[in-house]
Amino acid sequence: MPAFRPSVVLHDLTFAWPDGSPAIDHVSGAFDRGRTGLVGLNGVGKSTLLRIIAGDLSPTGGSVTANGVVDYLPQNLTLRPHNTVADLLGVRDIRDAIRAIEGGTIEQHLFDLVGDDWDVEARSIAALAAAGINVEDLDRAANTLSGGETMLTALVDVSLRRADIALLDEPTNNLDGEARERAYELVSGWRGTLIVVSHDTALLELMDSTAELRAGSLSVYGGPYSAYREHVEAEQEAAERALRAAEQTLKTEKRQRVQAEEKIAHSERQGRKDASNRKYVKAVVNDRRNSAEKAQGNRRGILDDKIQSAREAVDAAGSRVREDDRISIQLPDPGVPRTRRIARLVGSDGREVLVQGPERIALTGANGVGKTTLLRQLIGDAPAPQPNHPRAEAMVEQIGYLSQRLDGLDDAASVLQNVGRAAPGATPGELRNKLARLLLRGSSVDRPAGSLSGGERFRAALATVLLASPPAQLLVLDEPTNNLDIPSVGQLIEALGSYRGALIVVSHDRAFLDGLDLTSELRVDREGVLTRMP
Repeated sequence: MPAFRPSVVLHDLTFAWPDGSPAIDHVSGAFDRGRTGLVGLNGVGKSTLLRIIAGDLSPTGGSVTANGVVDYLPQNLTLRPHNTVADLLGVRDIRDAIRAIEGGTIEQHLFDLVGDDWDVEARSIAALAAAGINVEDLDRAANTLSGGETMLTALVDVSLRRADIALLDEPTNNLDGEARERAYELVSGWRGTLIVVSHDTALLELMDSTAELRAGSLSVYGGPYSAYREHVEAEQEAAERALRAAEQTLKTEKRQRVQAEEKIAHSERQGRKDASNRKYVKAVVNDRRNSAEKAQGNRRGILDDKIQSAREAVDAAGSRVREDDRISIQLPDPGVPRTRRIARLVGSDGREVLVQGPERIALTGANGVGKTTLLRQLIGDAPAPQPNHPRAEAMVEQIGYLSQRLDGLDDAASVLQNVGRAAPGATPGELRNKLARLLLRGSSVDRPAGSLSGGERFRAALATVLLASPPAQLLVLDEPTNNLDIPSVGQLIEALGSYRGALIVVSHDRAFLDGLDLTSELRVDREGVLTRMP
């Protein structure tokens, strides 16, 4: 068995946000070399932990030791207006230096910058092509890439740099099936230390080990996600058996305590009877009474100690049983009749698809075919479509839209303020109760949206859609599972199952789509043709 060789060591690590709310609380542990999947419930601090390891955030207490150069790929890439693909790949400075040298400049610092990377442009284009992204010129504007293409390009960049330690936060978000397979290939051949936060179980199956961040502790399990789940399930079965046994012991001790009290009471009654009948000399009666009281006191003390020990055993066993919070929300009925026309989508070939009544439609297709553009057309937030391009228009007014970039929130406003704007008739108390069912509680409700974790931000954005007043007749969801932990995906499926309006959803998460009881699937090909699948 290979020796444990930690690349990242956490010692009593603590981090709190500026308002004092804790995100990481006295966590210690270590990440080995190789590939590790980092899992845990939303809001537990996985993304925050990656940012601390990367040096993007400074810990409030404790320390982090990283044995090597750290590279970090966040889940929400920030694209400046004039960013190019070269910027996204991190090779712009080298390429500009090469061009300057080719133009006649002979400054030494330019040669130092280039080093051995004279073929950086050709290598970058080839690496992108291998990942399924055809870019002929690195000057292409990065904002012309789809969300999936942007993430895959950034993933290629991290793999090319080959840092000692690479941190990836939800790297397969927005990737279609083909792009995910290429991402899996990149990860499978990764050298050095790789720590991945993801809810993509196929990706997590490629890991050498799985680390769980939970309740202030970091536990590392050997093997991929499935091995981790088997271990946790076996652990929970044992914990539940131990809890049942401890509870039964406590019942037994309580019953024996009651029986002992009955015997003590009987003895006391007999003693009083003997004294009243003057059967024994008074001194003897008193001596017997004192002896009995002392024995009874000792007996009570022993029984009380046993009950206390049994209670402590129940508490200890109960602490090992997981009782994770669940999203629990009932959606209002928007009253959409089956005859109501909801939306109209037209393919590049002119064929029309009509969404009518409470239909549930999945809009699918490869990255870059324009699925998000069609969704934005439905909400009136996209340029007019060009001739011979697919187009979409909504035929109802109340539309709830959740974008894949979660950019519909005011980052400076609190969660409560953001949701309050969508539901102006609700009181703060009513909103707090409803947000609690989406696992947004306490100080997190009053924090600025810009300071939320990925999972918290998703739930806040989801709340503005689901809690809106009047309720949406059409829900338009763009990759809604990207920032959810695995249990929450199932809970979102349950919540959407009670929705009685129309639903149009874009997702590459096939398990999620399969759980939605879809009416049909609308596939978009690279030519913009829409095909309605049964």
